[in-house]
Amino acid sequence: MKLDRLIWGIILLFIGGVLLLENFGVIDFYWRNVWSFWPLLLIIFGLNILFNRNNSQTGSMISIAVLVVGLSFLFYRGQQPPEHSSWWGNHFKKGADINISDDDDDNDNDDNDRDTAYSSLNLTQPFVATENAKKTVLNISGGGISFNLDGETNELINADVKKRHGNFSLNKVVSDSATVLTFKMDDKKNKWNFGDGGNDVNFKLNKAPNWDVLMKLGAGEADFDFAEYKVRTFRFEGGAASLDIKFGDLLPITDVIVKSGVADVKIKVPTNSGCRINTKTGLSAKDFEGFEKISDGVYETSNYKTSAKKIFINLDGGLSNFEVSRY
Repeated sequence: MKLDRLIWGIILLFIGGVLLLENFGVIDFYWRNVWSFWPLLLIIFGLNILFNRNNSQTGSMISIAVLVVGLSFLFYRGQQPPEHSSWWGNHFKKGADINISDDDDDNDNDDNDRDTAYSSLNLTQPFVATENAKKTVLNISGGGISFNLDGETNELINADVKKRHGNFSLNKVVSDSATVLTFKMDDKKNKWNFGDGGNDVNFKLNKAPNWDVLMKLGAGEADFDFAEYKVRTFRFEGGAASLDIKFGDLLPITDVIVKSGVADVKIKVPTNSGCRINTKTGLSAKDFEGFEKISDGVYETSNYKTSAKKIFINLDGGLSNFEVSRY
């Protein structure tokens, strides 16, 4: 058996085994804990290329040994609860358009020890009724960030940030056809780091506009419940990420595009909307509950042709876990 096929087989067995144990409640696996170790895959594939060319039996054994040790470490690391999570976003203080302050001193000792390097930042852009006829585009970029949608606001957008590193900005540009918001983190060094040094961002959005949300994320996670928002387009491009996105049925058509490297993607769509999924998922795992397979890479709900409201989902991933369910 060729070494590359053996390595891919072991990796797929590992991912499938973890997902199976997690689905049956045997273990709790936190994928966010292992994203920052993705360069380990480059080392493994580098050894594979090196020893495959030499046809060295000893080299093959070394590659497999490194792979087994690496996956064992990831299995252990993935079961450790994260030391911080996005719940922090619910405890931010409201302030002016831009407000930076130290953390409260009345937390318990453990929280104080953990939060001393963090600061709070509040960014907003006002809602202008005369601009609401235009489409509203929200561009989000950064890495090492946990994003959460935390309800509505009378402003156009409100972003509460709990940050350890990086510079954050929220800009607004109005053209004849669109209002474009750009939320950005400038920190190339930590773009792919999603460990103890991550940042948390809580968005509040106005429900009046038609939203186009475009995300580019190095490593991180996003938990967005758009059920009560008019989302025309949601586009995600990223590497090691965890996505949990819920859509509503307030518009006739919603387009969802996800392009990922190594990601855990969960998408929820309403049952009264017809939905079609197109996939180019390589070695990714797929679970499309409530969908019928129409052809290779194409899945539809039974009410796709008859429903007045439709959601189109395009999934493109190398080594990811894709789940689409109906509610």
